[in-house]
Amino acid sequence: MRVPAGSSDRPFNNLLRALREADYALIAPHLELGRNSANELLYSPGDDVGTVHFPCGPSLVSMLVTNEDGRDVEAILVGREGAVGGIVSAGHLPAYCRIVVKHAGAFARLRVNSLEAAKAKSSTLHHLFARYADCLLAQVFQSTACNAIHSIEQRAAKWIIAAMERTGDHVALLTQEQLARMLGVGRSYISRAMQTFKAEQILEIKRGSIVILNFEALQARSCLCNESVKRHFEEVLGGVYPIDGP
Repeated sequence: MRVPAGSSDRPFNNLLRALREADYALIAPHLELGRNSANELLYSPGDDVGTVHFPCGPSLVSMLVTNEDGRDVEAILVGREGAVGGIVSAGHLPAYCRIVVKHAGAFARLRVNSLEAAKAKSSTLHHLFARYADCLLAQVFQSTACNAIHSIEQRAAKWIIAAMERTGDHVALLTQEQLARMLGVGRSYISRAMQTFKAEQILEIKRGSIVILNFEALQARSCLCNESVKRHFEEVLGGVYPIDGP
């Protein structure tokens, strides 16, 4: 499937823009538009998930698992290709992980009960969200494999590229310490990787941000996990995953 023509008047979220006109009409009256700030907490573990959040444009959300030592490790990053919270389930749905806004921006919000009512009326809407849930699970699988077999340098490059593809910007608004926490590694390991990228003029490190100088060189230093996820999205929900680099 492809994002249909004439959907540009909808919120800039590719999942919402992939809906057929009749399916979008079922949820449009219930969508709320707003903005969320960076580091804003959407859900904590155990919270009742009553709202689906759709990142729009360059907005990014991080799903973080808290370990016994208190450190958060990122499971996946979600941008305008998707949504977080209550995608396929109904009833009481406790959040498993922390869901935090990583890149501030616009969001569309939809109550879970409104989505469930719409899915009950339309099998095509139901199936689209089920296919997205499959893509979300594929990201989790790929992230698990990536953390197990790829180097810190490859993983860091992969994360920065994934963020850039979704925001369309050359600047990642995060510190090296934040990147280290998300990857579940020590600050010193990330610092060494960043210094290597800096020496090769791939990245520039600024206060509170990482600037891409050579996107193609960064891609060459990354693992292929992003590409695997893109291929699955393209097979299951063609045209939904952002594929253009900054």
